[in-house]
This record gives sequence, structure tokens and C-alpha cells, in this order.
Amino acid sequence: MESQDKAFDARAFLQNLGSDPGVYRMLDRMARVLYVGKARNLKNRLSSYFRDRDQLDAKTRALMSHTESIEVTRTHTETEALLLENNLIKEHRPRYNIVLRDDKSFPYIHLSTEERFPRLGFHRGAQRRKGRYFGPFASAAATRDTLNQLQKLFRVRQCENSFFSHRSRPCLQYQIKRCTAPCVGLVDEKAYARDVRHALMFLEGKSEEMIDELVQRMESASQTLEFEMAARYRDLIASLRRVQARQYVSGSGGDVDVIAARSGDGVGVIELFVIRNGQSLGSRTIRPVHGADASEADLLRAFLPQHYLSRTGRKRPVPDEILLSADVDDVDLLERAITEQTGRRVPVRSNVRGERARWIAMAVDNAELAHRQAIAARTDLRDQFEALRDLLDLDDIPERVECFDISHTGGESPVASCVVFGHEGARKSDYRRFNITGIKAGDDYAAMRSALERRYARLQREEAPLPDLLLIDGGRGQLQQAMEALEALQIEGIALAGVAKGVSRKPGLERIVLPDRKESLDPASNSPALHLIQRIRDEAHRFAITGHRGQRGRARKSSVLEGIPGIGSRKRQRLLSEFGGLQGVSRAGVEDLMRIKGISRELALLIHGAFREAS
Repeated sequence: MESQDKAFDARAFLQNLGSDPGVYRMLDRMARVLYVGKARNLKNRLSSYFRDRDQLDAKTRALMSHTESIEVTRTHTETEALLLENNLIKEHRPRYNIVLRDDKSFPYIHLSTEERFPRLGFHRGAQRRKGRYFGPFASAAATRDTLNQLQKLFRVRQCENSFFSHRSRPCLQYQIKRCTAPCVGLVDEKAYARDVRHALMFLEGKSEEMIDELVQRMESASQTLEFEMAARYRDLIASLRRVQARQYVSGSGGDVDVIAARSGDGVGVIELFVIRNGQSLGSRTIRPVHGADASEADLLRAFLPQHYLSRTGRKRPVPDEILLSADVDDVDLLERAITEQTGRRVPVRSNVRGERARWIAMAVDNAELAHRQAIAARTDLRDQFEALRDLLDLDDIPERVECFDISHTGGESPVASCVVFGHEGARKSDYRRFNITGIKAGDDYAAMRSALERRYARLQREEAPLPDLLLIDGGRGQLQQAMEALEALQIEGIALAGVAKGVSRKPGLERIVLPDRKESLDPASNSPALHLIQRIRDEAHRFAITGHRGQRGRARKSSVLEGIPGIGSRKRQRLLSEFGGLQGVSRAGVEDLMRIKGISRELALLIHGAFREAS
């Protein structure tokens, strides 16, 4: 606190504060935001930070030891303060706030109702396409599971339009009875529309009405001696009953989110159950950043505004009711903020009875399971980090490990990846990719040197955390590049190791190359340290390959289609859509290309010739 007093005149600062509501931001000496908080009374709230050091908890003491200045924004109401606090946390992701790790949009099922033969598909992001959207589902796995059920039950197509419009015979989905092959006319529009309507009823939670209709159709088919059709309806009804028994959490409808939190042993988890029209759309486990030492109520208090209150231009669907596993302060404030955003009242409750209490108990059970699994995974990971320290003979257990890899195809479009791991696992927000230019094609040493210099020169400028251990995917040559790059930047204190593949290049036979040892380390295939190294190296490899493929794909599209005179962006997009991608265009004949609107014979010959030359 003494250093704080020298750098910051707390008394003068507090004297000038009023009793208004507002938001405060605590900054370090580099003006980076360390913490964002809201206050009903700014003066009272901020005064609590400047009490005697012994009266502060460990987290607050650590925060104040790094705080060099405080910025304050007054607001008219507490609701405005809550909204501003939420936006600032999402923007800055301060290290002392509990921050949601995953801020992606939730997935939906999209039905393209405007088409002659509508398609069911997985959708995430802005809802710009025409049609109906169902969800949000709690996870991609739950969405795909529902799509799989729909395909079995109603046989509505799920293929892309580019695939659908170029079929000359039924695909495998027809053979395994998951599609009626409208692409080749094996089902008429009326029958297909009936399947689409049944899928809609299922997604709208009207399964009982649909089953009643199917029972009538089954009886009618039986009376007219159409026994095969009657058997089809019978099987469909039985399948619907089985799915209904798995999906329905109660007999009543309604949209409800059920949220439970568990914390302890340095791990915090949040379990979110999504219920729409009385159907469970799955659950999602969320591991907040910096939530390890927070209480259950603190986790819920941080989660609710970040999850439900919209950021600029981005809204997340809000259910009719939110159920919590514990009481949370300022729930009325959150309700007011949601009301302002949605135009309707959304109750947030924890003290409920009957079926809602059972839903909360279900969420709590799953949160406890996720919490136990997280603790077990963290324990295993901690053991691996300890084994890594012993294997590499490090003084301390590394807190932060970075790993680099290079990916290219014959020297084309080289991309370097940097992945970061800590004791909690992968830190994906710290991952970085580097597009490598200005080097000789296939020169992995120069590519590695370039990526390392760019990475650590920037970390030096920003005074960002450096790794305790740097892993390089490669042998002695790549490791030498890392040593020279760090030496040129005058960076010391980072342990280095190269991960070289064995003679047969099989997993488990890796050799670990160290700067100060001529002989490589050959850990046993069941070594926990080797398993951790493999996991980090494989993640760096995956991240590099993903980036390289994207870079290579963009380069190839540009070099072939964009280099043809007379092919603008619209024609290029039309070609890619109609043929299902660049590979389809490359395989098309001149006559096939001429069928595309705007492609003359002369232009088709140019396109065909350009791809022949490129290959």
C-alpha cells in the first residue's frame, strides 16, 4: 500500500468523488485495465479499497499493489452503470475480473423455408438468411444431435445447395433412409412439404399434435390396405415417443435458462441448461477466466450480465425466465437492465418449487460433476507439469509454456503458429499466427527465426509476460534459431527445448533436444512429461496447419480465378457456389462452365485453360 500511496494520492482522489452511481477502472503503469467495477455510490465503494492493508483480501491486495491510477465514469442510474461495466469487461478482459472464456454466439438450426425443397442446417452467427431459426442450443453437439434425430425422423435434406443442385443420382443419405432424394425427383413437392411441416412441428414443441395427426394417418392407411405406409407411420410414432421421453424435461412449455455454479479447490465452473418450448436443448459447461477463487454467488453475478446484456450490435436471446442455483445480489438491477434491452420483464429466481426446483437440482448435479472433472483434469495437468520440470531439470515448475511450429506445402504460403499453455490448459486467447514472407521457399530455419523475432520483440515492447519454457517443433537446427533470436533480443531466463520426431516418426518416440546437452533426452512413451509435450506440440501443429490451409486456399483462389480477365467478384462467387468450391471449378469442362450465367464460350475456354496451366 505504501508504493500505492506514492504513486497515487488516494485522499485527494476520494475528496473529489461524489455519491453518484458509476463505473471505475483500475489501471497499471502501462495504462492497461486491471479491473472494472460498478458502484451505487462511487465514493463509498472506492474508499473501501484504501482501508488498512490487513483488512483487504489477498486478491484485492494484489490488485492494489499493481494499480497506478483509477478512472471513473459517472452514470445517471445503476442500470447504466451495469451496462457500461459489462461492455468494458468484454472489451478489456481485465485480469482481476471474472471473465467468460467463451463469448461466441450460440448455434441454431436454420430451415430455408423460401426454397422449393427447404433445407435444415447448422447455423451460427448473424441471422441474415431467409427462413426459420430454432434455438439457441447450448452447444454445437446438442445442435448436431437434434439435426441427426430430425434426419432420421423426417428425412428432410441437410446438404448444401451447391451439392443439391448438381446431383444426377441419389447420394448415400438416400440409401441409408435419411433423405427422400428431392434432388433427383424421387419425392414430390407435396410429400416433401409434409415432412418439412412435421419437422417444424417437432422444433416448435408440438410433438403431441403431430403424433395425433400421424395416428390418424396410420389408421387411414391401414383401412385402405396401405400396410407399408401404415408401418412407416407406426415406426415414426414410436421413434417420436422415444425422442420425446429423452428431450422433454416437463409437461409444460416455456423458454427457461437454468444456471448453476460450483467452486472450490481452485476451480470454478458454471453449468447452463437451455430449455425451449419445454424441450431441453442441451447444456454447456463454462470455465470463467480468473474464477478459481470466487464463490458460487460471485461466479453467477459475473456470468449473468456478460451473458445476457448485449454488446454493441450483438444480442443474445433472452428466455422468459432465468433460474439460479444460489441467491445473487442486485438481481433487481439485472432484471431492470434486461427489461430495458428486451422490452419485457424476465424474472431471475433462485427460490422456486416444483418442477423448477427439479430443473435447478439437475443443473446443480451437472455442475458438481463438471467441477469434479475439472479438478481431476487440473490435477493430472499439474502432475504433468511437475514431470516436465523433472525431465528438463528446471528450477521451478513452468507457469507458461509457448510452442512454435511451421507449416507449408513445398514452401508455399508458410505460416508459423504459437500456442500457449498454462496449468489450466490451453490459453487460446494468447494463440498467435505469423504469415511468413520475404524468405526462400522451404527455408524452415529462416521462417522459425522470423516468427520468434516478431513474437518476442512485440512482447518486449508491450512488457507482456514471457514464457518460462519455449518449445520448438524441430531438432537442433530449429532450436539454434530460437537461441539466436532470443540472444539478439537480449532475452534471458527462458528455458528452451526442441521436440524432434524419432527415426520412425511415430508418436511416443520423440527426442527432446536441449541447448546445453549434446545427447538428446529419450523419455519413455508413458512419461507424463512426454504426454504434455506431445499435447502442446500437436496443438501447435494443428493451429499452424489450419492457418496454412486458409492462407494457401486464399492464395490459390486469387492466383487462378482472379487472374482471368473478365472474371469479377460476382462471377467468381457464382462459379464457386455452383461447383461447390475451387476444386469443382477446376474439374469442370468447357460445356459445364458455359451453363453458368454470364460465362460465354470464350470465357469458359479461358477458365478451363487457366486451371490446366496451374495444374
